[in-house]
Amino acid sequence: MQDLKSYIREVPDFPKPGILFYDISTLLADPLGLRMAVDRFDWLFAGREIDKVIGIESRGFMFAPTVAYTLHAGFVPVRKPGKLPAATVTQEYDLEYGSDKVEMHADAIRPGERVLIVDDLIATGGTAAAAAELVRGVGGELVGFGFIVELTLLAGRDRLGEANVEALIQY
Repeated sequence: MQDLKSYIREVPDFPKPGILFYDISTLLADPLGLRMAVDRFDWLFAGREIDKVIGIESRGFMFAPTVAYTLHAGFVPVRKPGKLPAATVTQEYDLEYGSDKVEMHADAIRPGERVLIVDDLIATGGTAAAAAELVRGVGGELVGFGFIVELTLLAGRDRLGEANVEALIQY
């Protein structure tokens, strides 16, 4: 799926000097590019009996509901603290300088449900690993991870253990 790279806009010096930002908004805006990305996720994860697809705030929300729909699964948002209205479970994770947290509704995944985690990008893997801990913490079974873009130099997939990790594009 490296041909999907042609749909990604590269923005130098964003959000700060020295960073090359891979902008997926151009992929989302193109009907063929969007269809190719969603169809690829469907092909990679079809037949795995997935019950729920998690989308990590915020760009994971752009793909996860559609992937859930194609896989005949439910969608579960994982958000920053204070954004969900009912009882939540929280997982803290480390950043390069400090830490952050993500939350999920405590009743979003039932014990034994099979879960796929989807996000736009994997860099260091901290957010995805935190989402996986949320799944395990409520008794869900992690099927794998799906990302549009993987920044291989940062080795984020190494933080995700033995889980199946699929990335449509690698830089």
